[in-house]
Amino acid sequence: MSPDPGRPFTVEPWVVREPRLDLDSIGQVESVFALSNGHIGLRGNLDEGEPNAMPGTYLNSFYERRPLPYAEGGYGYPESGQTIINVTNGKLIRLLVEDEPFDLRYGELRRHERVLDLRAGTLTREVEWASPAGRVVAVRSTRMVSLTQRAVAAICYEVEVLDAPALLVVQSELVANEQLPARTEDDPRVEAALTDPLVAELHRSDDAGATLIHHTRRSGLRVAAAMDHEVHGPDGVKITSEATEDIGRTTVITRLQPGQKLKIIKYVAYGWSARRSQPALHDQVRAALAAARYTGWEGLLAEQRQYLDDFWETADVEIDGDAELQQAVRVAVFHVLQAGARAERRAIGAKGLTGEGYDGHTFWDTETFCLPVLSHLAPEAAADALRWRQSILPMAYERAEQLGLAGAAFPWRTIRGHECSGYWPAGTAAFHINADIADAVRRHVAATGDADFEREVGLELLVATARLWRSLGHHDSAGQFRIDGVTGPDEYTAIVDNNVYTNLMAQQNLRVAADTAARHSRAAARLGVNAEEMASWRDAAKSMRIPYDEVLGVHPQSEGFTDHQGWDFEGTPPEKYPLLLHVPYFDLYRKQVSKQADLVLAMQLRPDAFTAEQMRRNFAYYEALTVRDSSLSACTQAIVAAWTGHLDLAYDYLAEAALVDLNDLAGNTEHGVHIASMAGTWTAVVAGFGGMRLDDGGIAFAPQLPPALSRISFGLRWQGRQLRVEIRPDEAEYRLVSGPPMRLRHHGEPLALADAPQIRPVPQPEPVEPVEQPYGRAPKARHPGG
Repeated sequence: MSPDPGRPFTVEPWVVREPRLDLDSIGQVESVFALSNGHIGLRGNLDEGEPNAMPGTYLNSFYERRPLPYAEGGYGYPESGQTIINVTNGKLIRLLVEDEPFDLRYGELRRHERVLDLRAGTLTREVEWASPAGRVVAVRSTRMVSLTQRAVAAICYEVEVLDAPALLVVQSELVANEQLPARTEDDPRVEAALTDPLVAELHRSDDAGATLIHHTRRSGLRVAAAMDHEVHGPDGVKITSEATEDIGRTTVITRLQPGQKLKIIKYVAYGWSARRSQPALHDQVRAALAAARYTGWEGLLAEQRQYLDDFWETADVEIDGDAELQQAVRVAVFHVLQAGARAERRAIGAKGLTGEGYDGHTFWDTETFCLPVLSHLAPEAAADALRWRQSILPMAYERAEQLGLAGAAFPWRTIRGHECSGYWPAGTAAFHINADIADAVRRHVAATGDADFEREVGLELLVATARLWRSLGHHDSAGQFRIDGVTGPDEYTAIVDNNVYTNLMAQQNLRVAADTAARHSRAAARLGVNAEEMASWRDAAKSMRIPYDEVLGVHPQSEGFTDHQGWDFEGTPPEKYPLLLHVPYFDLYRKQVSKQADLVLAMQLRPDAFTAEQMRRNFAYYEALTVRDSSLSACTQAIVAAWTGHLDLAYDYLAEAALVDLNDLAGNTEHGVHIASMAGTWTAVVAGFGGMRLDDGGIAFAPQLPPALSRISFGLRWQGRQLRVEIRPDEAEYRLVSGPPMRLRHHGEPLALADAPQIRPVPQPEPVEPVEQPYGRAPKARHPGG
């Protein structure tokens, strides 16, 4: 299928195909075509490196420090930031045909196609090009980042001469300190900190490869990159290698006759450490190369395919009735997997390892959007992400102490655990990240039933976060527990009292911490938890203040929010969005306008705290105020729209969340894909249309289909079992693929599931009154008649 106008990709079930090169969308394509395993990330740059929007080779949590400038400083302000940096580029393979560089901006490009294969885990490229002198060559490359051999990436590069004999020179390179596009910060100190950030320590070459070791100037991290090659071609191929401080190069020279091929297999290995010595890191990457060579190119491909076959057996989501959405949901799940698969106790960033957006930082997005997906599809990856949070607890304890609080204050944005937000109203004050981490622990334990994880990892996180809430809040004169002066998920309403989302999530955090400490009393005692402290947590949770506007019959997003002045949506032209780029924050903070779903997210994550009528009224009220200037919003709105009977609207929001990068809806995909929105896409399908909820009674579903779709099928893991759910217009089928018998609930009806699938009717939705969005901010209507 040809791509739609303005969309660089075709619509196909299991691949993302770019049928022709479009330099206007090259940045978007580089991000979507990025390959990663959670440790290594390679942007989808062309093999020859140019043209590009942003060269990108990243290692998870490898960063450089940079200054955080303030017009006016203040106590407790973070002093430096952390920025992910472009490390040694091992993707580069340059080709010269009779001394003319293979550069698509010159000569005649007769064919150019790239394909991201979601089942093979590869990026392939096929090119037919005539040089300015008229020599015609065909180039085919296949690139992969191994999901089984964590330190390894590999490329198979083939060149064929089509018209006449030609002398070919192929230069396969490692390049450190690549020239990058100028950054946009006004502070020259930031530019200086990130210009040539790698300092050379060692360079060496051997017969068919090279090794480079560098360290960062300020953060003191050491990185090693090594490459090796297998070369297949006609007799007389010449291979040489050389290395300088910032460049390792293997050169292959041959003369090809028409029909002959030169095939080069390039293996690249990466490693980094803040502690390991230069010899140790050198030996580490050389050993990884040796393992890759031993496995071989075909072996790496076979391992990759097997890994993904096993993953997709559970994780695949099937959607009948919308081919574009089907593709987008699979792309979303694939990128979420890539972001966390082999991160192994390191952060999962908001962009994964696909670009430098948000400086490579991780936020609350990870726990609230990504980990619920990984806990059901790749549970070890989710567990490792939470183990990373546990590993940075010492810094979170130190930060809390600096703020005069007990427990742990996790950073709003970070790479290695230090607070890197230079704007405290949307950073330090957004304490809800603590409860988000606690909620991810709760959900992971529920999904996996892993009591050892709960005791060894989850308990400490729950205790540390509960202690913060008990310290941050207080009982007022009426006996209610208040949490004042905080910022919820909606960054257009900051420094508020009793944000409903924050209070409800803190309430749950306190309860779960107390219950978990009681279950693991010996482990809790080692953390200093006693019966009195647990009782104080339960008391705070029981008396938590949850504001409610009796006049309007809705929950104010925070204390007094519904009394604020309304925003003039009709007087706000489209070019003024996103508002944060055109309106002072002080004006946003004092009016009723929401950047993203806040109270609505509270209903998604704490549905037990709302009646069905409250949920309907709240959803309608906040639909009219939410402008979706954040990509985190549409997926949440999709879920609650489905729960409140607005199935067509839920479908529209699901498509917006799913297509944010494939269609570049936010206009910034070139900086990296939106991992949280991709994760939210899966949740919008499974929790929204599947109606999945986790509670004390186990797992429950309340499936329903939007009229535009004829079938949805999804799988997930649940406490050692593999479950598949299929939703049709009038019925739902539950099938236990593997694992012991289990129980679940279907629209409230208990259901026992063993060998035989169970089919139950799906009740028809009741009619609902339509809801309205702010003027000009409704999602694009995708449903029939929309």
